[in-house]
Amino acid sequence: MSYNKVVPALVKSSYDNIKRICLSHGRFRSTVASTQRDEVEGGKEKQVDECTVVKAVQADLITQSKNTTEAQTQKIEIDFDNTHEAYKSKDNIELLRSLLVFKLCTFDFLVDKNKELMDLSKKVFGQRLFERLMKMTFYGQFVAGEDHNSIKPLIHKNQAFGVGSVLDYSVEEDLTQEEAEKKEMEACVSEAEKESPGVDHREKKYKAHRQFGDRRGGVVSARTYFYADEAKCDNQMETFLNCIKASGGASVDGFSAIKMTALGRPQFLLQFSAVLVKWRRFFNLLAAQQGKSGMDALEQKLELEQLKESLTQLGVGNKDDIENWFTGEKLGPSGTIDLLDWNSLINDRTSISNLLVIPNVETGQLEPLLRKFTVEEEKQMKRMLQRVDVLAKHAVDNGVRLMVDAEQTYFQPAISRLTLEMQRIFNREKPIIFNTYQCYLKEAYDNVSVDMELSRREGWYFGAKLVRGAYMYQERSRAEEIGYEDPINPDYEATNRMYHKCLEFVLEEINHNRKANVMVASHNEDTVKFTLEKMNQMGLSPTENKVYFGQLLGMCDQISFPLGQAGFPVYKYVPYGPVNEVIPYLSRRALENRGFMKGSQRERSLLWKELKRRLLNGQILYKPVY
Repeated sequence: MSYNKVVPALVKSSYDNIKRICLSHGRFRSTVASTQRDEVEGGKEKQVDECTVVKAVQADLITQSKNTTEAQTQKIEIDFDNTHEAYKSKDNIELLRSLLVFKLCTFDFLVDKNKELMDLSKKVFGQRLFERLMKMTFYGQFVAGEDHNSIKPLIHKNQAFGVGSVLDYSVEEDLTQEEAEKKEMEACVSEAEKESPGVDHREKKYKAHRQFGDRRGGVVSARTYFYADEAKCDNQMETFLNCIKASGGASVDGFSAIKMTALGRPQFLLQFSAVLVKWRRFFNLLAAQQGKSGMDALEQKLELEQLKESLTQLGVGNKDDIENWFTGEKLGPSGTIDLLDWNSLINDRTSISNLLVIPNVETGQLEPLLRKFTVEEEKQMKRMLQRVDVLAKHAVDNGVRLMVDAEQTYFQPAISRLTLEMQRIFNREKPIIFNTYQCYLKEAYDNVSVDMELSRREGWYFGAKLVRGAYMYQERSRAEEIGYEDPINPDYEATNRMYHKCLEFVLEEINHNRKANVMVASHNEDTVKFTLEKMNQMGLSPTENKVYFGQLLGMCDQISFPLGQAGFPVYKYVPYGPVNEVIPYLSRRALENRGFMKGSQRERSLLWKELKRRLLNGQILYKPVY
C-alpha cells in the first residue's frame, strides 16, 4: 500500500477528525523540513538554545487585535546583571549548590567519567545515601522531583516568580552501545529490505547504518528513544499523557513536549522522510530547468506550460494525467506552481501513484517515488499516527500546548510533516501544536518560511519553537562517513545569523496579523536581547503571549527570572523521575555544562555577587517569600 493510501486508512480506523493527519485530505501540502531536534549545544559551538522566561500577567493565549498605542510606546528594558531579581526565588543553600555543581562541571575528568563515578558512589555509599547526595547536588540542581506530586512545590514557587513549566518525564533506558545498535537496526530496516537488500531507491542518508545505530553518540542535550515493540510505544504515550495532564493542572497556559521516535517504529519516519525529500528535490530540479535555482523556497514559481512539458519529457505521466494534476486550486494566484502547490499533489495521486516517478541523480534513471509496506508495517504506521492524534486531543482537552521536538535530519522531514498536519487540524482557533526548528541547519529559514506561508493560506495559527540544535557533532560525523552533504551551517556565527533571521521573520508575522507564535528556546543572552529589541521596535507586548522564552531547569536563572519579573512568558523545562532512572539525563547535563561553563564564567560570577550582597546585608538566612 502506498503512503497516500496508508494514512487515509489510519484516518478511518481512528476517527473522522484525523482525516487530514497525513495524506488523506484533498490538499496535503507542507514543507520538507530537514531540521532536527533539540535545544542545546554548549560552549561556543554548542550553546544551548533555550532561554528563560516568565509569565507575570494573565492574558488570552490568542490575542488577535493589534497592540494599543500605549503598549506600542512602552519599551521594556531588562537588567540581566540584577542579581537580586535573578535569584530572588533561591535561598543561600540553593545558590551554593549551583556554584558547586557548575564548578564540578568544569573538571574534565569528573565530567568524562561522570556515569562511572555515579555508579561507584552508589556501591560505596549504598542506595539511600547515594540518593541523598544526588539530591543535594546534581539531581537537586537539574531535576524537580521523583513524581507528579513531589514536583509541585518547585512548580508553584517558580510560578510565583513569573516562570512557568514544561514538564518532561526524564526516565531513560540505560542501554549499552551494542544493545542500542541492535535495536535501531531491527527497527529501521523493513521486511522488503531484508528480503531484497539491494533493491531500494532511498538515498544513503535515509537508510539505517549500524555504526550510527546508537543515536546517543555525540548528543548531550536530547533524550533518545529506541523502538522495542508496540506495547512500549503505548507506555511512552501514556507517559506523555500524564505529563500533559500534570501540565494542565499546574497552570492555565502550560506546555508539554513530545518526541515522535517515542511513539512508533522509526522505519516509517525514515521512509516517509525519503519520499518527502525526493518530492522536494524533484521540484528543485524542475525549477532549475526554468532557470530558477538558488532562490528562496517560496520565490521559485514554475511556469505551468513549461512544467507540463518537462513532466511529459521525463515520462512522469501521460499528457491527460498531467493536465488533470494542475487544475483550479492547485494553481498559484498568477497561474504558476510554487512549492506549496507542488506539495499538495502528494495527496492527490490516488490514480497516479504507480505512475509518479522521480529522477535518480546518481543513475539518471526514473524510479518509483513510493515504497510498499507489509500488513504489519502498515499497522505500525497507523498506530504511530493514532498515538500522535491522541496526544494532540488530550492537549486540547487539558488546555496545554504541545511542542514536538526536532530530531535527526534523516527523521525530521517526516516529523515536521506530521506536526504540520496536526497544526492544520488543531491550530484553527488558537496555537496548540508547536513545531521545532533547529537553526544550525542550512535549510532552517526555508522550512520556517514555507510552513508559515501555508498557515497564512489556510488560516490557522503558526506555532514554532526555535532552537540552535542538539545533534551537530553526530550529524556532521554521519554525513562525512556515509557520504552526503553536511546539513549543518559552517560555523557558530552562521548559526546565530540563521537563528536571528528565522526569529525576525516570525516576529514580523506576529506584528502583521497576530496569528503566529514563537518560543525563543535559548540560553544565549544576546539572542534574548535581540528578541527584546525587536519586540520593542514592533510594539509587541509581553502580555499578548505571542513570544515565549524557554530554557532548562537549573541553568541561566539570571535570564529567566528577570524576564519573568518583567511580565514576559517564560518557561523552564522541568525534568522529573526517580533518581536511579534519570542518571542518563544527569550525565548529559554534566557534559553540556562542561562546555557551557568553560565558555563563560558569567553565571558563576553572578551567583557569587548575589551571595556577597546578601552577606553584606545580613541576609545569611534568606528565604524566598511568595
